[in-house]
Amino acid sequence: MRKPLPLHPLTLCVLASLAASAGVHAQTKEEGSDRKVSDLATVSVSASRIDRPDLVAPTPTLPITAEELKLDSRTNIGAALNDLPQFRATSSPQTTGSNTGAGNAPVDLRGLGISRTLVLQDGRRISSDNDLNTIPSIVVKSVDVVTGGASAAWGSGAVGGVVNISLDHDFVGFKAGAQAGQSTYNDGKEKRFEAAWGTDFADGRGHFLVGGEFLDNDGIVPRSSRSRAGRWSTLSIGNGQYQLMPDVGFADAGYGGLILSGVLKGKAFNPDGSLRDFQYGRVVGALMSGGEGPSNDDYSPLSAPQKRYSVLASGRYDLNDDVRLTAEVRHSRMYNNYIWFGDHNRNNLDIGIDNAFLPQQVREAMQQAGETRLRIGRFNNDINYPHIDFERKTTQATLALDGYAGDWRWSAYYSHGEAEANFDTPGFILREAWANAIDSVIDPSTGKPVCRVSLANPAVHCVPINVFGEGAPSQEAIDYVTGTPQQRARTTLDVFGASLRGEPWELPAGPVSVAFGVEGRREAIDQRVGELDAAKAFRSFNFSAMKGSFNVKEAFGEVLVPLVKDVPGLNNLALSAAARISDYNTTGSIWSWKLGFTNEFVDGFRGRIARSRDIRSANLGELFTTTTTGWSYVTDPTNNQTVYALSNGGGNPGLRPETADTLTAGLSWSPRAVEGLDLSVDYFNIDIKDVITTIGLQDILNRCAAGNAELCSRVERDAGGNITRIVSTYTNLSQYKTDGVDLEASYRRDARLFGVPGRLRLRTLATWVNSLSTDDGVKRMEYVGSQGYAFGLGVPKWRAVSSIAFDSDAFSLNARARYLSAGDYDRNQNIVNNRIGSYVYYDVGGAYRLGGEGRVELYASANNVFNKKAPIAATFSPYYDVMGAYYTAGVRVKF
Repeated sequence: MRKPLPLHPLTLCVLASLAASAGVHAQTKEEGSDRKVSDLATVSVSASRIDRPDLVAPTPTLPITAEELKLDSRTNIGAALNDLPQFRATSSPQTTGSNTGAGNAPVDLRGLGISRTLVLQDGRRISSDNDLNTIPSIVVKSVDVVTGGASAAWGSGAVGGVVNISLDHDFVGFKAGAQAGQSTYNDGKEKRFEAAWGTDFADGRGHFLVGGEFLDNDGIVPRSSRSRAGRWSTLSIGNGQYQLMPDVGFADAGYGGLILSGVLKGKAFNPDGSLRDFQYGRVVGALMSGGEGPSNDDYSPLSAPQKRYSVLASGRYDLNDDVRLTAEVRHSRMYNNYIWFGDHNRNNLDIGIDNAFLPQQVREAMQQAGETRLRIGRFNNDINYPHIDFERKTTQATLALDGYAGDWRWSAYYSHGEAEANFDTPGFILREAWANAIDSVIDPSTGKPVCRVSLANPAVHCVPINVFGEGAPSQEAIDYVTGTPQQRARTTLDVFGASLRGEPWELPAGPVSVAFGVEGRREAIDQRVGELDAAKAFRSFNFSAMKGSFNVKEAFGEVLVPLVKDVPGLNNLALSAAARISDYNTTGSIWSWKLGFTNEFVDGFRGRIARSRDIRSANLGELFTTTTTGWSYVTDPTNNQTVYALSNGGGNPGLRPETADTLTAGLSWSPRAVEGLDLSVDYFNIDIKDVITTIGLQDILNRCAAGNAELCSRVERDAGGNITRIVSTYTNLSQYKTDGVDLEASYRRDARLFGVPGRLRLRTLATWVNSLSTDDGVKRMEYVGSQGYAFGLGVPKWRAVSSIAFDSDAFSLNARARYLSAGDYDRNQNIVNNRIGSYVYYDVGGAYRLGGEGRVELYASANNVFNKKAPIAATFSPYYDVMGAYYTAGVRVKF
């Protein structure tokens, strides 16, 4: 039997305040309040459900307008936010990667992981698991970013902060846009179209908004089209040292086949089956730098091609002067088909001397040497090189009621969302069919090649395959030995909430504000796979079926109390407190809370401090997600050899909830003597216990070598001790911790440029990170400055973005600099050419407006305008532009 929910001391205070406020409200309620439902505004998140513009928020909040989001012509909100120093990009600003998550646009505050950034739309949770691509940018009014823990106010997942996207529900008219872009290398071409329409109806009591966008991006194919991205890897140079080397390929496989044993070792097959000397480069284990070693990087994309569209429709209607009804539906689809990664034979294909297709010169050499079998490695680019054909669809519908009951504002809503992830990956090799087809002999009755298994039992259908030389396999044999792994997954979100907000009584320093309410949600996943996957028929990987769900019931309360006002040094001192109890059917109940103070010391000079306990229970992906599959270069600490390892990720139903202790403290100054100048500095310290995370492949190997037996169990090896697979499913680590400082300086003023009056804006945002570390109970690892390795957790010590913009009715101009401090490719490996110098990228843009009120706008921009080269081995780096200079031009119209 589940124990009764415990009462947290802070909650007792909050509930006592709420009870007192209810009593006061009963005595002071006024009839005929002049507050109307038409006064309701879009929810603005400030780490609290209490909206008090007269008081500074206790937790740092960064507001971003739609105009600022358009400043650099990024093609989605996520990419624009990832340019800000508070975020760690999940991929570089211009790349999307090429794994099963390609095309998503999640956001990651503080580098703590996308699951610790809670994404909301108009204050409500969205389906699609933090993917901002599912919301059309053209209907967005603003974005509020809370850079601190906000679980008590907004629920589980807000450990790193909250991103709230506010829609432009008041838009009236029609607007549309078209945009095209490409890199300086004439690739990465992209087309984007968008439109929105808004109108009032029923004499202004109602409003309707609809908008959508479509994007078609060619991506960058292959990875090796960028000399500093594709075919780079870390190779051992002895004495425990490593070096990043270019032109890395397989040393244990070749096009058409490479003989790896016996008298013919080192010979490769030509397309006609004859032999040649294989050209080796600098061989290190199973890899080599230089030579003719093949690589998936010559086929797989650097940036995945993608097509996507998203549409949203929202209607509001004032049922009377006190109640508003809102109905909304959102739908998006992302899809494409491109080469994924090859299914090759790496030193594991054994051929008998009686093989039906074995070239005669090879058979004779084996006979002379007394050999009966040979081993070959084969790069199977000519055997249905696997593609990934995928789509993600998201649909969410919401029904909400908002209104006033006297002086109290109330809200209630219900939302249902469904997200589908469907994958077909044709071209992967079937284990049993491949073994049968390889084991071919000559049929003594016909003199033709036949599978040995069919010779023994003619009822067994089998097509023998010739693997000696590129292009040798027949299409019939290819069709026989390959198949299509399939996955169909549906994730559902049902969420409801009800809240009440008001200012029930007045203190000498101002009114006390309270908010309280309940919320609940259920999340579920139903993932099905093809018959072949269910039978584990593929040799490289198989999609896995899974089904699971969880539900949570929550109650919360908040209070904001003005303590002192208009006293020297305490011009506006206020206390804010919040508490939430979250009861999960999977892990039980858990508390989150926040306590903060704000004050205005002197006119325009304010301070804030907040302490919070934030919580996060494992989400569906971490509990039940599909087995993800990838291939990555890693260094094996047991022999200092670099290998190309298969990796599988996935969920873990045994995860414990994580808790985070967060401290934020800051100062802001808006001097009255310099109108338009705003300065702020904020310190943050986040300490997460029992952190739910995946561990980078190299980190798993390093922590195993340091003595972590649990992580050693995730590394699979063959009889020779060679790594065959690394399992990087979710786990609980002891600690995940970060601390640092955010800085902001902005200045706005009226100005004239070329004689045209307008508005000048200057803004600098910077983040200094002191530490970002993980501790598994055996080894602590620091990641600050570890910023080149694509699959690690690293963040730069310093990151900053500075912009200057001039805007007028006739035209606008802007320029921006993005700064990254110096760091290392991976500070946790002894790599001799590890160092990465500091980087500055420059972006410029401009727009010219035609017609009355700028109804037609022509615009253009250039990102990384000087085409600064990325560091070496920057494939999928989250910080560096591997694409190069990128140019965009477009047109917007509005009526």
